[in-house]
Amino acid sequence: MSEIVVEGVGHHFGERTVLRAIDLRITERRVGFIGANGSGKSTLARMLNGLLKPSTGTVTVDGIDAARKGAQVRRKVGFVFTDPDTQIVMPTVAEDLAFSLRRSGLGKPEIAARVQRMLDRFGLAAHADHPAHLLSGGQKQLLAIGSALIREPEVIVADEPTTLLDLRNARRVSEALNSLDQQVIVVTHQLGLLDGFDRVVVLDEGRVVFDGAPADAVGAYRRLIE
Repeated sequence: MSEIVVEGVGHHFGERTVLRAIDLRITERRVGFIGANGSGKSTLARMLNGLLKPSTGTVTVDGIDAARKGAQVRRKVGFVFTDPDTQIVMPTVAEDLAFSLRRSGLGKPEIAARVQRMLDRFGLAAHADHPAHLLSGGQKQLLAIGSALIREPEVIVADEPTTLLDLRNARRVSEALNSLDQQVIVVTHQLGLLDGFDRVVVLDEGRVVFDGAPADAVGAYRRLIE
């Protein structure tokens, strides 16, 4: 497992403080972040692969500073957004998967092989040449996971990956995430997604207010919102 260290991290947008003195060391295989809207969990998640730089403090992945060496960290840490349409950039499903490897240095045969593996793995082979934006919501999110996974990162961070989906597609995406060999960090409001996780961190008003076993963390979160 990779070691992700968050040390003294604070962040603000203008005059609004979003994170306050966050300290975490993540080495577990399955970790969840939960908290009310505006608690800072999505902001923190974006810092884990350098999409967002902290105002104070540092985030490192296996000793690599995510703010200073974002490109290097993003080779280790893939990211899946809430809305897959923000990740889909190419006309067809197969082209969108291949786009993630455009700067990989891999030859065409290896790129084609990786694309086919992702198509097969996520049940998208029949849609390879179809317009990506015309997929169902669940299929789009599976494509987004495949696009992150195709680069073979060590960690996948998923920011509320089932929020926009109906129950059936949310279950499909949850099963896909659970099937990954990679270390997985998930931000979610859907507490059932945390079943089988190793650790859950609860954030409130930009601070970590609980960090522990999933059942205990969910209990702490319920008490917090009540």
